[in-house]
Amino acid sequence: MVIGLTGGIGSGKSLVAKTMCTLDSTIAYYHADEQAKILMNTSSVVKSKIISIFGEDSYRDSKLNRKYISSLVFNRPDLLHRLHAIVHPILKNHFIQFIKCQKKHTLILFENAILFETGSDSICDIVISLNAPLNLRINRVIKRDNTSEQDVKNRIKNQWPDIKRNLLSNYIINNIEKSETLLKIKKIHNILTLNTRNI
Repeated sequence: MVIGLTGGIGSGKSLVAKTMCTLDSTIAYYHADEQAKILMNTSSVVKSKIISIFGEDSYRDSKLNRKYISSLVFNRPDLLHRLHAIVHPILKNHFIQFIKCQKKHTLILFENAILFETGSDSICDIVISLNAPLNLRINRVIKRDNTSEQDVKNRIKNQWPDIKRNLLSNYIINNIEKSETLLKIKKIHNILTLNTRNI
């Protein structure tokens, strides 16, 4: 069973992923953002396409120049869309191969902030969406990434609003109080584990 885990930046996806993997050591975990970073640094196909659109400054010493790319795409939705169009089809195929390597009844946790935006929800059996108040999300990211409020807002405006994701999700977790969030994660995990055993 493939469980999609999504939500806007700062909503708490990493907390949910870490908790679920702690509850169940047999869960196979795939972090789309981390894998995308790897692909952008290792795939010659991805590299050549990024350079063709964003120029030679896209890479320094064969590594993606993240600051340069970010400065371009987060204020230009058209460029962000083009970047996603390069990376995410290859990432999607990479994840499909990852699924094939797992055992039949393994729970596969697929963390992807732009799950619906990239159509990757089509691979998932279940989708869990994380919600949190906007100010709380902004403060979390500023603290985590040591960045500016405006930078966080620029990133948020390129993601779907919570209400849109919620309509397409099977489970919704409002991540405000950590203790309540942990209880909700445990309940969802128990349900999903029961369903998997009954397949």
